Amino acid sequence: MAQQIQTITLAGQRFVILPEGEYRRLTGQGEEPALPKPDAKGNYPAVAAGRVLLARDILRGRRAAGLTQVELARLSGIRPETLSRIEKGKHTPSVATIQKIDRALSAAAYRE
Repeated sequence: MAQQIQTITLAGQRFVILPEGEYRRLTGQGEEPALPKPDAKGNYPAVAAGRVLLARDILRGRRAAGLTQVELARLSGIRPETLSRIEKGKHTPSVATIQKIDRALSAAAYRE
């Protein structure tokens, strides 16, 4: 079933009304990724857990700086799709990519 698009006009400008969850998805403000399930001994898979912890740090830094994923990706010199995968904990970035993101977040925090 197609979702009906609703609009509203305020002060001569048209705005689209959409569900908050969709807005958060589009702006990269969704929930933080969850840690993977531990094994029978209570140990977490190291690589997957590391990805999630890094993703959470980047997400929190980006939100604190008031940046969207697209803005942070542009400032970092990486593709928005790459940043999205990193923030979802689906991709292990290189050290160089992490450094680019860190420099961009530091510069954004410095500007405030």
